[in-house]
Amino acid sequence: MTFDDFYAIIPAGGTGTRLWPLSRASRPKFLYDLLGSGRTMIQSTFDRLAAIAGADHVTVSTGADHEAAVREQLPELAADHVFAEPVPRDSTAAIALAAAVLARRHGRDIVVGSFAADHVIRDTEAFAESVRQAVAAARAGYVTTIGIAATRPSTAFGYIHQGASLRAEVPDAPDARLVRRFVEKPDAATAMAYLSTGEYRWNAGMFVMRAGVLLDRLHEYKPALAEAIGRIADAWDEGPDARAAAMERDWEGLEKIAFDYAIAEPLSLDGGVAMVPGGFGWDDIGDFNSVAALLPSVNAKNVKILGDADRVAYVDSAGDVVVPDSGRTVALLGVNDMVVVDTPDALLIAPRARSQEVKDMVAHLRALGRGEVL
Repeated sequence: MTFDDFYAIIPAGGTGTRLWPLSRASRPKFLYDLLGSGRTMIQSTFDRLAAIAGADHVTVSTGADHEAAVREQLPELAADHVFAEPVPRDSTAAIALAAAVLARRHGRDIVVGSFAADHVIRDTEAFAESVRQAVAAARAGYVTTIGIAATRPSTAFGYIHQGASLRAEVPDAPDARLVRRFVEKPDAATAMAYLSTGEYRWNAGMFVMRAGVLLDRLHEYKPALAEAIGRIADAWDEGPDARAAAMERDWEGLEKIAFDYAIAEPLSLDGGVAMVPGGFGWDDIGDFNSVAALLPSVNAKNVKILGDADRVAYVDSAGDVVVPDSGRTVALLGVNDMVVVDTPDALLIAPRARSQEVKDMVAHLRALGRGEVL
């Protein structure tokens, strides 16, 4: 199943601070094989999207510091399909630049879709069907998101409040619905209330839309950002010197804002956002608890190991997540429900229940001036 007018954009940014010290600014989580599958996160994402769009319709937006690693891991990626950013400016700039350049190459009526480099998708056929319907809704003029089935009252994700069916308007997307609004990460009681209504889905940040629709809405909501992106896109294919000059002139001054806030949220209030449900098994591997949920247990006491299991010894221990990444042996005696990540220059030991707080430890180390381990 491929679409001649569909181009996939993979934003590959961030540092994955909740997965420190494995994930670092110099080597983020999308460059790792976190499932032991033999393919890194970005490689798996590329494979999934190439099966839908075709390998020659997949692009990557990433930091200049990671461009070489991305090209090494994705030799199938066309040379002019990497959009390297000198400094991060969040998802709006990353998605808009790729869309603007692709629109200049292939026309404003192409459909572009943004899919993060570090997501896990279990059922690729169901994912492809959701993307197919999202493309159909995008052709009808909607900015379309894929809403993930909420399986628990999570406080770690934003939510999408779904509205009326669009089946009559977009028959090729029979499951599409209007989006009433996007909701920030709720507290536990609110999340439980959302789940009980059956009207809310998790927001995974997947967006599909015609390039022209995206660029027009950007001009409407963020005109200064749109104009700067337009100038860069005009210069992008004029040669390396013109591109570098445009990036130096405009990129660093761009507003740093997420796509949800810049486009999706205000447009949903105007009835311009559609949602296609995604029931394909999804995870964003946001912390070591997420990693543990996706790894098989190595013993009856639910110890999980990411990496060389021969480097780990455990006695009277249960429920631990162990990442032996230093070459040393990690020995656990009577250790329960802990995260142990051993790398050559940093060791993390934390309760599994506090996995989300690893980012706070990263901030603390930064405040202490220990940037060399981040």
